[in-house]
Amino acid sequence: MILIADSGASKTDWRVINQSGEIGQHRGIGFNPNYQTAEEMSNELQDDFLLDLRDDVEVIFYYGAGCASPKNRLQVTNALNDIFKKAEINVDHDLMAAARATCGHNPGIACILGTGSNSCDYDGELIIDKRPAPGYILGDEGGGAYIGRKFLQDFIHEEMPKKLRNQVIDKFQLDNNTIIENVYQRPFPGRYMASFCRFITEHIKDPYCYMLYYNSFQDFFKKHIMKYDDYKKKPVSFVGSIAFYNSDILRSAAYDVDIHVNIIIEGPIAGLTLYHQELL
Repeated sequence: MILIADSGASKTDWRVINQSGEIGQHRGIGFNPNYQTAEEMSNELQDDFLLDLRDDVEVIFYYGAGCASPKNRLQVTNALNDIFKKAEINVDHDLMAAARATCGHNPGIACILGTGSNSCDYDGELIIDKRPAPGYILGDEGGGAYIGRKFLQDFIHEEMPKKLRNQVIDKFQLDNNTIIENVYQRPFPGRYMASFCRFITEHIKDPYCYMLYYNSFQDFFKKHIMKYDDYKKKPVSFVGSIAFYNSDILRSAAYDVDIHVNIIIEGPIAGLTLYHQELL
């Protein structure tokens, strides 16, 4: 039995494939070893879906945010090993998940635009280049936390349309003190900032909201895609809710700078399932 996980800051998608090829699925809480200890992750993994599988899973392929360094991969491995003591555990970066899910065994540029953002140049087997991804404070251009941060900055400084600002106040009972508390005093400020993207997308006909996405995508292209060799000749694919639910804006922004968008998917788990089924 194979267990596959795609874990981001907000959620984890799980797929289990048994020997007959039947697939089970589950969605649980997200993990990030940059912000959580192995013990904290282990506690969060005490999920009925996973606990029911602990004696049957033979191989785990876990792809997660924050799993670029050996230290963080070991941390996740230890957390998983607390439950799946008999399983062979493979932990890799969420970039590899994006590359395998969108490109399969073909070369291309794979990007993540979810709560955070990231990208890599993939040769069909290995990641041959990638850009720095310093997180929601120093990076994450084009991701939900980045867009949400700009949105909240404009709210605080009263630099968004007044009508829209009033709608934000009515919907969220938002004020400056609430923003400061959630960003600086509560856990997972990236998730909090990204949570406003749904509202922005719902009001996408407002030029302010449209341009917030458009300009953020352009920032992503400049910091990431345009720095890869021959980027105009390579198919560029995207994974993540921000890319998926705003795909028209993303494609328009890419077209304007001569970037060829290949596919845009909400999450990589289906592609990863197909990729790993060949192991059975």
